[in-house]
Amino acid sequence: MIVQKRVVITGMGLISVLGSTLSAFWENLISGKSGIRRITQFDASQMPCQIAGEIPEFKPEDFMDRRDARRVSRAAQIALAAARNAMNDAGLPLIMPDPERAGVVFGTAIGGLEKLDEALLSLRAKGVDRLNPFSVPSGIPNLPAFLIAREIQCLGPSSTITTACATGTQAVGEAAEYIRRGAAEIVLAGGVEALIRDFAIGGFCAMRALPVSYNDNPERASRPFDSKREGFIFSEGAACLVLESLEHAVARGARIYAEVAGHASSCDGYDMAAPEPEGRGAIRCMRWALQNAGFEPKDVDYINAHGTSTPLNDSTETKAIKTLFGDHALKVAINSTKSMTGHAMGASGAIEAIVCALSIHKQRIHPTINYENPDPECDLDYTPNNPRSVDINVTLSNSFGLGGQNACLVLKKFQN
Repeated sequence: MIVQKRVVITGMGLISVLGSTLSAFWENLISGKSGIRRITQFDASQMPCQIAGEIPEFKPEDFMDRRDARRVSRAAQIALAAARNAMNDAGLPLIMPDPERAGVVFGTAIGGLEKLDEALLSLRAKGVDRLNPFSVPSGIPNLPAFLIAREIQCLGPSSTITTACATGTQAVGEAAEYIRRGAAEIVLAGGVEALIRDFAIGGFCAMRALPVSYNDNPERASRPFDSKREGFIFSEGAACLVLESLEHAVARGARIYAEVAGHASSCDGYDMAAPEPEGRGAIRCMRWALQNAGFEPKDVDYINAHGTSTPLNDSTETKAIKTLFGDHALKVAINSTKSMTGHAMGASGAIEAIVCALSIHKQRIHPTINYENPDPECDLDYTPNNPRSVDINVTLSNSFGLGGQNACLVLKKFQN
């Protein structure tokens, strides 16, 4: 019988609407600060929704060569920045000491589509002779993973996950598998999204997925599980976690935030956008993730919900939790990070994995802000408006996305 290696989290980094250091990010979360603001990256005055989660004051040249920064997408820029922050947090040099035993699993739901948009505009206005030769490479979804692998010298297994809103969570889970089966000793895992552009906001407006009543009060727009929720807030961000085999982490004396206990993915097989009404895909995914970790629903102390602030998602996720967890659903603490960060699509699951690891490390959970009007269909404990100290041993993080893509991640408190 082959014994799988244990996988631990030893470093975390992010570039987010709530800060680009772990300390600032956590303090803003615990204090219930919203990172949602009016859009500045383009003129959104004619859009029904004019707000988003924008990263303040990001300078790519702080993390990479200025020439390279011009050639790659914003998503690739902030992904590399998050990875460098994670390496620093893990106490590792910025070049991997053993490159062939280091891997990358990074994901994005949309990637650098703005670079392809720029190429299309240039082609149609000026002709093929004026096209930038980096037009196609700069926009491909695996560019963030490539850039991280090249700059940090992760020469082992590499993969790009593109499963819509489930991307970041699935990336962390799949990265753990590389270590479990011995293909790598250390893997940088995470997700990124950075596409606050007119066609993205306009497209989601056309789907009627974004709120339209909070343009003058953006901080109150993301209100998961509240009866007056209107839709999710499109956001940007990147998050990276350093995963290591326990043996590798112990050998170098690394600090351990938490252990990756299990993960799973599933598909609704139902609709391109709407969740399966009874939450069957979500139920399967949560059940399989807990089974993979060797836990039962009653063992879970805290659930970081997908919690998008859309009418269908929040009620369906609540129904799925109640179905799987039974009476324990009324006892488990739940919150939604997206109440403050908005929905960063491919990055959200990785950001929320960091939240779960920090919650275990600090034994506290942040509030779900803007919860003011109870919804009879959303009747669980969502940690409304105030943080809480909780005895946390096991966390479950949910990510349910477009195309019926589901991913769940189970973290646990590290014990020798």
